Amino acid sequence: MIKAKRAPKKRGMKEGGGIAATLMLAPSVIFLAVCSFYPFMWIFRYICYNYNGFRATYTGVRNFTRMLSDTTFWNSVGTTFEYAALKLVFIIPLALLMAVLLNQKLRGSSFFRGVYFMPTVIATSISGMIFTFIFATGNGILNGLLQNLGLIGKPIGWLTDQKVVMYAVTILSVWAGFGNYMLYFVTGMTSIPEDVYESAKIDGANGVQTFFKITLPMLSPVLKVVLMLAITGAFKDYEAIMVLTNGGPGNRSMVMFLYIYKLIFATQAGTQAQIGYGALLSLVAAVIVGAVTIIYQLVSKKLDDVV
Repeated sequence: MIKAKRAPKKRGMKEGGGIAATLMLAPSVIFLAVCSFYPFMWIFRYICYNYNGFRATYTGVRNFTRMLSDTTFWNSVGTTFEYAALKLVFIIPLALLMAVLLNQKLRGSSFFRGVYFMPTVIATSISGMIFTFIFATGNGILNGLLQNLGLIGKPIGWLTDQKVVMYAVTILSVWAGFGNYMLYFVTGMTSIPEDVYESAKIDGANGVQTFFKITLPMLSPVLKVVLMLAITGAFKDYEAIMVLTNGGPGNRSMVMFLYIYKLIFATQAGTQAQIGYGALLSLVAAVIVGAVTIIYQLVSKKLDDVV
């Protein structure tokens, strides 16, 4: 008996599957176009204009020449790199350490996972206000604790001293974000087979050797993703800094996206919105973040090839 051909049915199934896939992807594509592509083109449109939200006046290359001589902006770029470096130095090791401790399957580990993750779901404005009270000079909790322990003789101006304000900002950002990266590491560690750890234990490897010889190498794909997310996130941070210090004192904690935000929304009294100039700085900041991301990807690829 000759079997009937089913090619038309398969073709119909493929066509139906393609239509279903298109319908499922359509909302995401539309959302991306409305919330990303259109705003980008809108910003790109006004880079050569003096636009205050009501009237746009063509200015040619005036915004570009202003950008080149804008010391506040370029200082904010340097501050952004400093802030990102400080944040990464502390947040990645801390998240990795807590993930290793919580992966030991000890009693109460699930509870502490929730506790450490909780700051990531707290609104930035609320966490900024909380740390404003903690870092207050006169009656702040941190200064009072340090004085009671005898570690300092007089209160430290955490939010008013240019020498220490970046440390205060970094403490807030690390507290608010390390729980998220910790969960990434915990998820990655759960995918490592237990047989590998048992074999290392039989061979006499201690905890430190097991971490550097087994956990860290097998966690490298997750670590690379977490590092990329942490780098891009650090360069785009500004909300918590805005609530905590508003870029002060003396623009010492002014990061580039906070400076752009102030220009576009005219947050200072007596100032006018500078949307055209802010749009140009937004594109420059996006190029800087993109360049840093590309450099990181190239470096990580080179390291993979070496290893």
